Amino acid sequence: MLGLGTFDLRGEEGTSSVASAINHGYRHLDTALGYENHDAVGQGIAQSAIAREELFVTSKIPRDELSFDDIQRACERSLRELGLSYLDLFLVHWPNNDIPLADTLRGLAHLLDTGQVKNVGVSNFTTWRLREVLELDMAPIAVNQVEYHVYLNQEKLRSYCTANDITLVAYSPLAQGKLLKDEILTEIAARYEKTTAQIALRWLLQKEVAAIPRSQSPERQIANFDLFDFSLSPKEIERIDDIEEILRVIGFWPGEFEKGE
Repeated sequence: MLGLGTFDLRGEEGTSSVASAINHGYRHLDTALGYENHDAVGQGIAQSAIAREELFVTSKIPRDELSFDDIQRACERSLRELGLSYLDLFLVHWPNNDIPLADTLRGLAHLLDTGQVKNVGVSNFTTWRLREVLELDMAPIAVNQVEYHVYLNQEKLRSYCTANDITLVAYSPLAQGKLLKDEILTEIAARYEKTTAQIALRWLLQKEVAAIPRSQSPERQIANFDLFDFSLSPKEIERIDDIEEILRVIGFWPGEFEKGE
């Protein structure tokens, strides 16, 4: 699934961008309480020509609001600001060692029971953190949203998620534009008469990683969505897999990787 990331899309321009994306075929919209743009996203949904039930709307809970009660309030606030009656997916935005994980999972499970959200998940969780979640077995985790792109090929995490029926969603799938001049991507793009961005996104989809590129302009939204008339060969996938560049564009809290990826 290809969706629209909405970080920093606010106000009338944000509303217009969301409505444009929906009308050009996007069905997955990703936002967060921390983005402070629920109103713009909600208005974009309302202005589009697509029925709510055809959309998949994701929001996220701030890392300092992960107690049971705070999660309920965060959901109510998200729905109110978006003008929706339910969320398709509600994610823990970042892990927080200061709030018991069991309390967080209990809060997510309760939202499922009430029907306010259809699915729950996490974001920025490493493999060891996912293992802790699964060992508690208190809420069915459908998604882990992480930074994932050609320059940050998290194959171990992807394999772990696949083995545990967790969908991996890639934010910053174009590394904030830093991979667009990559020589291997450029070579492959020329072969298909595509852009390097389209090759990078197609690579993710063929690895069964959903992607949520952020784009404000209708032209770029259309280009990013133009991925379904070609497929990369196994050899091309392997060449991209083997790119040695390693780059993380979104920082983590200190010590997050002390227990491994």
